[in-house]
Amino acid sequence: MGVVTESQFHVLAVDDSLFDRKMIERLLQKSSCQVTTVDSGSKALEFLGLRESNESDDPNATSTSPDVEINLIITDYCMPGMTGYDLLKRVKESAAFRSIPVVIMSSENVPARISRCLEEGAEEFFLKPVKLADLTKLKPHMMKTKLKKESEKPAEDVKPEIEEEESSVIEILPLHQELESEQQEPVLSNNKRKAMEEVISTDRSRSKYNDITTLV
Repeated sequence: MGVVTESQFHVLAVDDSLFDRKMIERLLQKSSCQVTTVDSGSKALEFLGLRESNESDDPNATSTSPDVEINLIITDYCMPGMTGYDLLKRVKESAAFRSIPVVIMSSENVPARISRCLEEGAEEFFLKPVKLADLTKLKPHMMKTKLKKESEKPAEDVKPEIEEEESSVIEILPLHQELESEQQEPVLSNNKRKAMEEVISTDRSRSKYNDITTLV
């Protein structure tokens, strides 16, 4: 499994305030994250490919499935239309996106609101203005999501490696056979040489006997 780096993290930032969106985007980019910003909860659902709750009773209903991987959602709590809490609930109700960590931001320190968001599944609750030091708390959550998705990759990715190993074995076998044949060739040539020498020596001895017979 490869090492996960910060530049691989993609964060979806949701805030109706342009100033706050720009500030959180800048802070996340300083942390080497890729950032996508939207100005409402409904646009966040649209980006994820989820329909709004009033369009369907099925929480898992989706429109076009996006190919973009999101590692974390950070959203403002107080927004017109859909609040950050409503967005949190929709994400956690979705089978496809419930594993994505969600962080809530708010300029109001309301303990009951904080508790409700954490009970619903929010990973963190930040008070505005968000600081760079706050974002260091996000890295473990994003790392966990990234590693989980990599571990869920299908086993088909391993098959080519196995096939390559098999092919390498098949390629190695002929090499062994060639080496064996090369080792056998000198033995065969030596045997041929001995046989030829025996024939030559036999012929020479015969010619000597023939000479002796003639002389007698």
